Amino acid sequence: MTESTWAALSDYSVFSALLVLSGALVGYVVHLARTVPREDTTSDGAMTSAPRVTQQQLVDPAGAPTPDGECSGPALVGVATTHGPDHETGRPDPGPARRASGIAWMLTLLGTALVVAGVVLRALDVHRWPLGNMYEFALAGAMFTLLAYIAWSTRRDLRWLGAFVLAPVLAVLGSAVTIWYTEASQLMPSLRSYWLAVHVTVATMTVAVFTLGAALGALYLIQDRIETGGSARARRSFMSRLPTAQALERLAYAAHVVAFPMWTFTVIAGAIWARQAWGSYWNWDPKEVWSFVIWVAYAAYLHARATTGWKRQNATWIALAGFGAVIFNFAVVNVFIVGMHSYSGL
Repeated sequence: MTESTWAALSDYSVFSALLVLSGALVGYVVHLARTVPREDTTSDGAMTSAPRVTQQQLVDPAGAPTPDGECSGPALVGVATTHGPDHETGRPDPGPARRASGIAWMLTLLGTALVVAGVVLRALDVHRWPLGNMYEFALAGAMFTLLAYIAWSTRRDLRWLGAFVLAPVLAVLGSAVTIWYTEASQLMPSLRSYWLAVHVTVATMTVAVFTLGAALGALYLIQDRIETGGSARARRSFMSRLPTAQALERLAYAAHVVAFPMWTFTVIAGAIWARQAWGSYWNWDPKEVWSFVIWVAYAAYLHARATTGWKRQNATWIALAGFGAVIFNFAVVNVFIVGMHSYSGL
């Protein structure tokens, strides 16, 4: 095939992924709307604090519950730990919710395959690692976010999270094809290094995990506010179909624990590459500065999360501020601020 054919196939794959993932988003929304609320929501909408018993514990009483409702011990052998509302209440999904989630999951897998195909075909077209401009960054970021969500979903029931993952992915893909689209071209001389495959790939993967952590953190803050004083109507909202605030916070923390060392490597690898390309480990380039700001923000979050006396809510706000810096670094610094990292292609 010619290079133009690879490029056209890549574009078709991305457009197809947008349509398929939009269908998956609708499926996840229907799943949330039709799912039975948690049993810790009483008839008047108030949250109870009684520990919940999962289906795994009903099968094997030897599995003792942990503070966030998970099982440990023999009950977990060969069984995925789940936080989905149907598992936490021990009640099966209604038929419409179960069918909607099944369709959404299959569409998510298909959409992810199409995004992966779009990235691979783009690489075949340009004969290099497809991370040379904003369009390619966006495709890779969406791909890694979807892959991270799917990988995590193989270990626990995250159907309830699907809508909150696909919404930002669709926003990024939509921006990629409408605002950031760039024709395939060769790399600038300073980018022709194996560090492109290492540094930029790890950075993009880290942003994907940060995205999952930000979604969980935002849901935790909403859920915590509802549980600690929301109106009866708020307590009967769709949030009653999600895990408790405590469980959401622990999941958000788990995501950030994984992402922070990856971002640390990203900053160090970038400094090493800068030394090779520009003769200095640190040049006060806007991209370097904001990458360090992101590192400081997430380090502060992890420190606050582990410090006695700090509220989990305040620590989570720091993490969300860090994600705001991630978005600014990607969508503003890359496009509007001129520096040594001006590779957006726009």
